[in-house]
Amino acid sequence: MLITRECDYGVRIVRALAKGEKMCVNQICEKEDLTPAFVYKILKKLEKKEIVRSFRGSNGGYALKKSIGELTLLDVYLAVDPEFYMIECMKPEKSCIHNTGDCSCKVHRELNRIQSVLIKELSSKSILEIMGEKEA
Repeated sequence: MLITRECDYGVRIVRALAKGEKMCVNQICEKEDLTPAFVYKILKKLEKKEIVRSFRGSNGGYALKKSIGELTLLDVYLAVDPEFYMIECMKPEKSCIHNTGDCSCKVHRELNRIQSVLIKELSSKSILEIMGEKEA
C-alpha cells in the first residue's frame, strides 16, 4: 500500500508540532490520538531525516527542525517510508517476468505514470499551505 498508517502518523506528528513548540511524546499522542510506541518509532525516522529534533533530559521532547513552510507531504512520507511505491513490482531491484527487455508491462508503465503524478501532487504544497495557518 502506498500511504501506510506510519506515513499518516508521520504527518499527524508534524501537525502536532506545527506551532513550533517543543512537545513530549505523551503530548503528541494526546493531541493526535496516537500510541506512544508507534510515535517513538516514527519520531526516530523523522529525526534521522532532520525533520524533527529531539531534546534530552527532564525537559526534553521534540520539535520541528524544518518549518512547515518548507515541508511537504512527500517529505514526511519519504522520511517514514523511503520505499514509497504503489506496488512491489515498481521497486527497481524487483524483477518481474512481465517487465523485461523490449516487452515492458503496460500495467507497470501505467502505474509508473500514476505514481509520477501522485509524487508531483504530494510535493506541490507545503504543510503550511495545506493547514492554511501562519508559520510559528
